[in-house]
Amino acid sequence: MARRKPAKVHGTLLVDKPAGMTSHDVVGLLRRRLNERRIGHAGTLDPDATGLLVVGVGQATRLLRFATASTKTYETDIVFGVETSTLDAAGEITATHDMAAVTDDQVRAAAATFLGDIEQIPPMVSAIKIDGKRLHELAREGIEVERAPRPVTIHRFDVMSLDGDQLVYRAVVESSAGTYVRTLGADLGAALGGGAHIRNLRRTASGVFAVDEAQAGGIDDAPLLPVLEMVRGLSQITVDGEEAVRIGHGASVAVERALGDGPWAIVDTEGTLLAVHERVDGALKVGVVLAPAAG
Repeated sequence: MARRKPAKVHGTLLVDKPAGMTSHDVVGLLRRRLNERRIGHAGTLDPDATGLLVVGVGQATRLLRFATASTKTYETDIVFGVETSTLDAAGEITATHDMAAVTDDQVRAAAATFLGDIEQIPPMVSAIKIDGKRLHELAREGIEVERAPRPVTIHRFDVMSLDGDQLVYRAVVESSAGTYVRTLGADLGAALGGGAHIRNLRRTASGVFAVDEAQAGGIDDAPLLPVLEMVRGLSQITVDGEEAVRIGHGASVAVERALGDGPWAIVDTEGTLLAVHERVDGALKVGVVLAPAAG
């Protein structure tokens, strides 16, 4: 088997994904634009969802896990009184409820009960694999399987009635990676004695990245930022001389320089990212080593 050619293009892109396009579609367009196969993204967005997609090119793909693990912020509308097969507006209506008597105070109080560490059952339309097959593939075949609940953390869940309509609320959700906002909306509806689905889902932030930073011109105009941008949320340790050379060849930074819990982005005096080090089970470990030309 022929070995894959090394990547020639390296960097970070911030894309404001439009509706009607999958995250994989975005990657495909960028592969053609940059003539580079080695491209990936941090955190999948549903086709109907819009907003921030953090994309890594070349060596930056090795750093995507640091961006994926960060908190995410979303805005969405929660439509009370109507349940759908996909938990969002794209699905078929499966149940309706009279929730006209629900008040603002009740909605806010119910939303507050979801703050902190909770468990969610992944929706059947998610990309999780069970027995080698993705849930959304099974759902298209009309198959529903039992899913184990997964722990997530909800840091913020603000709700506000839209234009005086007590059945539709605008929600802002800040949560840990892996949170299903559509499930959160449906569970809020159930907590209020009825049901709900979401619409107009938009990711506004991913860790230290904000959708306002994405190029307004779209995917074709999104600038290629340095590889270092992918880990700009990490603490930095600057090294020089022989230490920089050793780290570029896989050595660890001096333990006394690694303050806190990490991870740490190790850069040289010119701002080139050399490596990312982590603390694993209390010990300092070399997580990723990049060639000096990566930055």
